[in-house]
Amino acid sequence: MIHFVYIIESEADGTFYIGVSSDPEKRLERHNLPHKGFTSRKRPWKLVYKEKFCDKSEALKRERFLKGQKSRQFLLSLINGSSAG
Repeated sequence: MIHFVYIIESEADGTFYIGVSSDPEKRLERHNLPHKGFTSRKRPWKLVYKEKFCDKSEALKRERFLKGQKSRQFLLSLINGSSAG
C-alpha cells in the first residue's frame, strides 16, 4: 500500500506538523476538524508538502528523519524544492 509523509502548515501561526498517511488530503480534513491534540490548537492547516513511499516502514523512517532535523529552514528548503534531505 502506498503511504505518504506529509507536512502541513498552520495558517494561524506558520507552525509545521509532519505525519504519515495513506491519504494525506483526507488526513488534512481530519486535522481541521474539532478534536483534541496538537493540531487542534493551530487550525486551520494547509498541506504544503508530501512524499510518496511504497511501504509504510519507509515512510515512517522518513518521518522520523524529518522530525529529527529540528530546523525550520531545512523544512522550508524541502517544501520549496531545494535538495534537502
